[in-house]
Amino acid sequence: MTQIVKALERKSEDIVKTLHPLVKEWFFSKFEDFSLTQKYGVPAIWGRKDILISAPTGGTKTLTAFLSILNYLVGIAENGELENRIYAVYTSPLKALSNDIHKNLVEPLEEINELAKSKKIKLQKIRVGLRTGDTTISERARMARKAPHILVTTPESLAIILTTKKFVEYLKMVEFCVVDEIHSLNNKRGTYLSLSLERLNELSGSWPVKIGLSATISPLEEVAKYLVGIAENRKVEIVEVPMNKQIDIKVLTPVNNLIEDENIIHDSYELIDKLIQKHKTTLIFTNTRAGTERVVSYLKDKFPTIYGDDNIAAHHSSLSKVLRFNIEERLRNGELKVVVCSTSLELGIDIGFIDLVIMLGSPKSSARALQRIGRAGHQLHNIAKGRFIVTDRDDLVECAVIQKEMVEKKIDKVYFPRNCLDVLSQQIYGMAIHKQWDIEHLFETIRKSYCYSTLTKNDFFDVISYLAGEYALEKNHVYGKIWYDADTKMIGKRGRLARVIYLTNIGTIPAESFVTVKLAPSGEKIGMIDEGFLERMKPRDVFVLGGSKYEFSYVRGMNLYVKNANHRNPTIPSWFSEMLPLSFESANEINKFRMLMDEKFKAKWKKGNIVGFIQEYLYIPETTAKAIYYYFKEQYKFFAIPHSEKILIEKYKGERNYLLVNSMYGRRVNDALSRALGYLMAQAGGRDIEIGINDKGFYFAGESLKIDKALKFLNAGNVREIVVEAIERTDILARRFRHCASRALMILRTYKGQQKSVGKQQMKSHFLLAAVRKISTKFPILNEARREVLEDVMEINNAKKVLEMIDKGLVKIEIKEVKLPSPFSLNLILQGHSDLIKIEDKQKFLKRMHELHVKVIGLEK
Repeated sequence: MTQIVKALERKSEDIVKTLHPLVKEWFFSKFEDFSLTQKYGVPAIWGRKDILISAPTGGTKTLTAFLSILNYLVGIAENGELENRIYAVYTSPLKALSNDIHKNLVEPLEEINELAKSKKIKLQKIRVGLRTGDTTISERARMARKAPHILVTTPESLAIILTTKKFVEYLKMVEFCVVDEIHSLNNKRGTYLSLSLERLNELSGSWPVKIGLSATISPLEEVAKYLVGIAENRKVEIVEVPMNKQIDIKVLTPVNNLIEDENIIHDSYELIDKLIQKHKTTLIFTNTRAGTERVVSYLKDKFPTIYGDDNIAAHHSSLSKVLRFNIEERLRNGELKVVVCSTSLELGIDIGFIDLVIMLGSPKSSARALQRIGRAGHQLHNIAKGRFIVTDRDDLVECAVIQKEMVEKKIDKVYFPRNCLDVLSQQIYGMAIHKQWDIEHLFETIRKSYCYSTLTKNDFFDVISYLAGEYALEKNHVYGKIWYDADTKMIGKRGRLARVIYLTNIGTIPAESFVTVKLAPSGEKIGMIDEGFLERMKPRDVFVLGGSKYEFSYVRGMNLYVKNANHRNPTIPSWFSEMLPLSFESANEINKFRMLMDEKFKAKWKKGNIVGFIQEYLYIPETTAKAIYYYFKEQYKFFAIPHSEKILIEKYKGERNYLLVNSMYGRRVNDALSRALGYLMAQAGGRDIEIGINDKGFYFAGESLKIDKALKFLNAGNVREIVVEAIERTDILARRFRHCASRALMILRTYKGQQKSVGKQQMKSHFLLAAVRKISTKFPILNEARREVLEDVMEINNAKKVLEMIDKGLVKIEIKEVKLPSPFSLNLILQGHSDLIKIEDKQKFLKRMHELHVKVIGLEK
């Protein structure tokens, strides 16, 4: 199978010998020497070896990938041997990134051409073409006439190209394939691209050298297999370039005592302003679009003489492309003092010189934090300077542990979705449009892709049956897309419109929209909510809209029907759908720290010694360490500290019976565990059970909560089956089925030039779901929707790991009745109220609860 080897560092003089004189002169007019990344990558690529390069942001990865390719093309251009074909494909997940690379490729080529002219050396023109969803028809036509020698594209456009006759001809001898920003392909776009890469391998007469580029990523071996696929005689080199630029990272709080400060917002903005003024250009990450707009608005209102439209801007995915490009350009030109964004500027677009990155709250993973801080000092030897600003004690602990992971270079693992049957359906359709296939050869080709290396024949033939129209869905306007001859074992496309249907409905990113909220039964319109928010809700959940509380009743198409719920507390905040989940690895690191703290308190260490340990362990100053010490001491004295070997469940009587489960495993694992336990308690007679989740745990509220019975029944062996049962009639499964049906081309977004609205897609999905359930509960696209909810939305496999530890007695569960929620549980209870409670009121509530805890345990201040 695929062999992984470590790349070797080469000497500069050895690399220089391989460079064409023009490329050599151009390179050394720009740089003094080769970077460490180039010493590993350039010789390997020149030697036609597949390689995965993981290097910090600003680590010259892009130039490393292109230097050997340009060197090769300049050599054959001088000899007049450049043919009308594509020599290299560069694919990137972002259109903006593709524009950026295009700019960085064209300019070096122009400079090399000028150098050649000055030396009276005749070079053939090396063409660079940019093909994305924004490429005009005239530009596409020009590329079809004259092939770009280097094609810059996105995963979706690459799939289109692989079914376009003219481009297929141009790709038949493609020699290089660069896959950039691999760390951002841990989604269905990545799964999709892995199959496109196999199609490219199958199409090309020679093996296209794979060059994978990534910032901080782990595990390298698995990502390398993703890059080259799984097959005999495949060998890939890996290199993890150490960060040779310094990291200057600190966790800051606006005040020393987060509990006592009732002006936390005011003090936070004072701190943000102070940091901005000390630096030339600052980039602020907020995690949510609403947070981005709020920060910009607050800074303008609070400091009107300092911040205005000329020096501050918001950047997020909801803005138009023109507006985003304009902000990026102004940032590059040094015209902006501060840019506030959600997650949109995390990837490696060159946005010029930034000397400070501020992260408001936790970035939820060390890999994301490193990616963000890498935007500061983007050039090779600059210091990457970042500051976390935290306003609550949970965030303080979380950011301190993530900072420790960054300093110690512990990176969260990346996972690529495997065996996605909706993506497979779309790709098989594209492959059948390209040519007729022998069914066994098709299966073997697909199984070489890393993401489909474990695909079963059963699942494969289920997809073939669906595509061949064997499920009798014609009355639902789902027609066969391919033909399959069981005698000859051949498949091919069906219908004259096959290519048009495929090209106009390609891709994996689902169409999202807004849902209209109406009062039931009158139908009176109340407002709109994000569809992603609806996906996270369950019947009887209470949310806030326009300052009033409403209870989820039922959904019809793109309408959510609710009833007034002023008597009930909210269960879910409106920004829940945008919340980044804490990674399982970072959650485990927090659990480990909690356990060490528990051991210190049990061993009766003195305060000074524990504070010293916290400082040393988390690389934080004394004042921050003291704040963490008091938080943990309060929890220890009041109940106990939950950690990697102990889950605590608090039985608390409020306006209802509450079970507060302290399980620090990240929101996605807690989602799976809470749904399984909630379902089992409902089966045991519990009615109207309310569930709330966050990264640190989950809670149940209701009259009859038979948690002991549920815990006794639930185990690692049955959790998947129970969660499948729990989600079977939920809105999250219905909406994910629509996404999967759209990817599998059961629902066409575009047909004969007519666009189908998201509302119409949802209505069609509703009828389709009912139809396929009647035909087979194992219909491949319905199975895929279940897999997506369990593995991509939740983390069922990590939930199984937790239950395995419980089953083996490695993790104990402790249940205790409490008169008050413990300090660690307060944010769990508060999260649903966040739309109603002002931050100031939340601070007063936390201060009051803190005083009550202190009273109960007699903690010294």
